[in-house]
Amino acid sequence: QVQLVESGGGLVQAGGSLRLSCATSGRTFSAYNAAWFRRAPGNERKFVAAIDWTGGGTNYADSVKGRFSISRDNDKSTLYLQMNSLKPEDTAVYYCAASGRAMATKQYEYSYWGQGTQVTVSS
Repeated sequence: QVQLVESGGGLVQAGGSLRLSCATSGRTFSAYNAAWFRRAPGNERKFVAAIDWTGGGTNYADSVKGRFSISRDNDKSTLYLQMNSLKPEDTAVYYCAASGRAMATKQYEYSYWGQGTQVTVSS
């Protein structure tokens, strides 16, 4: 089992930046591939970014490519999402996930989930 806890969400103006963190505990985080998903109001949860267990491989949704950066620190058992040039359409609850196939983009491919952190981008 891996426990995941997101933090770093908040209210930011369009064009601003936020850095989300996902602290993990339980089984060795470094053994797992990981990802970020988000759920906007009224929508289903969607893929944002993924990273393999080494940190050397990443994958991004087209909507965030060039603006968001996923990374991990296996020594600290923590996953990150740096979000720059934020837009109002990035407003959502952001979830971290672990396990699954490397760079997987489907929810069902991940076994462990955090509770989410709210990101609100004002125009």
